[in-house]
Amino acid sequence: MSYKENRYKVFEMFRKQWALATAGSPDDFNTCTIGWGSLGSIWDNDRTIVTIYINEDRYTWEYLMKNELFTVAFFPPEYRRDLQVLGTTSGRDKDKVAMTSLHPQEVKGTVTFQEAELTFVCKKLYADQFHRELLAKEISEGIYKDWHPHYMFVGEIIDVIQK
Repeated sequence: MSYKENRYKVFEMFRKQWALATAGSPDDFNTCTIGWGSLGSIWDNDRTIVTIYINEDRYTWEYLMKNELFTVAFFPPEYRRDLQVLGTTSGRDKDKVAMTSLHPQEVKGTVTFQEAELTFVCKKLYADQFHRELLAKEISEGIYKDWHPHYMFVGEIIDVIQK
């Protein structure tokens, strides 16, 4: 069964299942848990994409900005605690992956995890921060009232690893 079939409920994947966004090389990478993202197509019919949203306060943001490739990996429910650790611990001052049961795995020069049931390997096509003045008022005055807006990273899916 391919990822394009209805095995995965794409409107629930990020919100309910969470994912790890990872960028860097096998020797130097960072990962963080994300709950915001989308799947689709843009610019031409053959270019399938993943769009993820990361705040620049996250250490992973630095890796996403300086690397061409990134992965978005989804996990079975038994890894929820590990994703929580990776979403609440910074990799700036400790090896947060070592605090989990996950095992990094090289893929196309970047990193995913052996335990992931689905990984999108992505080539970064676009990155930009949301502009507060262009956001709907309820978003600007709600979610971003005291916090700077997220960056949007659009990545072309260049490979899919599925278990």
